[in-house]
Amino acid sequence: MSGFVEKPEPIEVPGLTHLHTGKVRDLYRNGAGELVMVASDRMSAYDWVLPTEIPDKGRVLTQLSLWWFDQLSDLVPNHVLSTELPAGAPADWAGRTLICKPLEMVPVECVARGYLTGSGLVEYDASRTVCGLALPEGLTDGSELPAPIFTPAAKAAVGEHDENVSYEEVARQVGAETAALLRQTTLAVYSRARDIARERGIILADTKFEFGFEGADLILADEVLTPDSSRFWPADQWQPGRAQPSYDKQFVRNWLTSPASGWDRKSEQPPPPLPQEVVDATRAKYLEAYELLTGTSWSDSF
Repeated sequence: MSGFVEKPEPIEVPGLTHLHTGKVRDLYRNGAGELVMVASDRMSAYDWVLPTEIPDKGRVLTQLSLWWFDQLSDLVPNHVLSTELPAGAPADWAGRTLICKPLEMVPVECVARGYLTGSGLVEYDASRTVCGLALPEGLTDGSELPAPIFTPAAKAAVGEHDENVSYEEVARQVGAETAALLRQTTLAVYSRARDIARERGIILADTKFEFGFEGADLILADEVLTPDSSRFWPADQWQPGRAQPSYDKQFVRNWLTSPASGWDRKSEQPPPPLPQEVVDATRAKYLEAYELLTGTSWSDSF
């Protein structure tokens, strides 16, 4: 059992139809048929959406995504139409709301890895492969791969794991031509972002993208290159052979699996609320990632 500890009721806004409540985002449709995507401050870990929010998290994800969309605009178009707040929307939606094109979404998480860690490391340790791709001997946690690889995953519902799948399975699902386009675009975007991050002292270890089609055109959608969808590591602390320090929710994961939380991850009990020090430390990491990548002070942004 997993999912929402406390599933929020959708906010009702005149002229908007609520479509979906996700782990982090709430999705609406406006009268013009456009999608209205609102990034909340909800935090998820270990397939649970936690009862404690991280202040400003949704704004960080939204503003960082917008910054990245600008950096990538010559490689692939994106789904953003406007950042204007819909009429009648709560003031709290400011800075966390995107008006987006409705797309025919591709049912695949497009993951790019430049370094070995996470579920990729688990598979590598068992078979020397990741998503069926053979890798050389001698790699360890945090090792840089000889070249970035495309390691797709099947999208999962809230409370369930995304499942790594082979490229051949993606081709079977969406067709060989679309699969090739997804792989090519994913690796091109990852490579551009990796180089940008590296210039700012950050290693982009891996990341996931979501794409959709507008007619025949492939469009980059959802969030992009945030601490929720990517592993960012401080380059000056990178040391293969161990877990790396990171700009993400690691403070949350560490506390949840520590004796201090009193929570058994293998039980069916929901995780407890987060203590204030974990909330503060996690918020600080998200803001640090934003400021290092964009070169902009958060206090100057909001």
